[in-house]
Amino acid sequence: MDPDWANLPKHLLDSVVKRLALPSDYLQFSCVCKSWCSVAKDNKSQRSKMITPMLLISANKKHTWHLYRVMDNKILDLQISVPNKRYCGFSKGWLITLENNFVVALINPFFRVKGKPKKENSIIRLPPLTCKDLTRRRILHWSRRSENYGVKAMISADPVLNASDCIVVFIYEELKQMAFIRLSKDTTWTYIDRSVDNRGRLIEEVTYFRDGFYAVDHWRRLLSFDITAQSNSDVKLVAQSIEGKKFDKKYIVNSNEKELLMVQRYYSREDSSVTIGFKVFEFKFDKSEWVEKNDLGDVALFLGDNTSISVVTSSSSGCQSNSIYFCHDYNDNDYGRQYCDCGVYDVKSQTITRYDIPLLKMTDRPAIWVVPSFHL
Repeated sequence: MDPDWANLPKHLLDSVVKRLALPSDYLQFSCVCKSWCSVAKDNKSQRSKMITPMLLISANKKHTWHLYRVMDNKILDLQISVPNKRYCGFSKGWLITLENNFVVALINPFFRVKGKPKKENSIIRLPPLTCKDLTRRRILHWSRRSENYGVKAMISADPVLNASDCIVVFIYEELKQMAFIRLSKDTTWTYIDRSVDNRGRLIEEVTYFRDGFYAVDHWRRLLSFDITAQSNSDVKLVAQSIEGKKFDKKYIVNSNEKELLMVQRYYSREDSSVTIGFKVFEFKFDKSEWVEKNDLGDVALFLGDNTSISVVTSSSSGCQSNSIYFCHDYNDNDYGRQYCDCGVYDVKSQTITRYDIPLLKMTDRPAIWVVPSFHL
């Protein structure tokens, strides 16, 4: 008689879950079947220690990606079935990308584990972006590179579990402008007016913090905006620009609903694909100014094409505190390059430990940080 693994007593499965040492083991346990996944979700204290960002890396095979845990240099023994393309965001458990004809797609990679039935609504397709400011020639250009027309994107809530509160904010070329759509209310995108102080927007990243949307731009200015049906969306200049270096990239981070951070990532002058350092600033709402922050404490940040992630290291297995984990991020000059700029920056010592990941040397698509999802 074959063993009935799906119907093992719950107390036995609870005992197994409590002995799992790594997030990769926990994720694999969750993927066995519905009853095992239910047990994994019920063990909330154990689960909280297992939600650690991992790299999703293309295997250069059709619709085949690996999950890689940098903390212990381990490839998980499961594969993710998603298209081989660049993703301009990972937020609330969903990858975000542009398909042909500028259709925005949300893809849940953990609904698409190879060897398991694909979950309903694993891909949600939104209305296409319109290229109203582009000439026909530029539209043709971007239609051939549609996945790079999207710069960065985020969502405010899970589009399946909480569709009524889900807002997608999308940064797109050519001037890194913003558009948004409310899943439960809108049938088309709203395009945010790109003039604040008579400058082009050039938005670097958007985040949702304490019931509001904030963005940081090329000049390191902080903007806020409301989600309304109006194109101007009541855009406000919250803080003026601060000094920075020429070769940098900016991120805005919701640090566990406690702090709003801006991170400047510095690149080598000789090679813009090599990261050489970071600076972190905290926004002080009472003074309306950025203040440099030299200690993240019990926090690690994960930066890249994903919506920037903040993790409490004492509740996340293996993460190094007071650190910034980074991987390759979108660059206008990406073509023909390897996507190997990956490592961890120690904020206290201001040193970088680089990761030598063979998979990154073999892929033709950039990796992206993802956080395991357990509503499988």
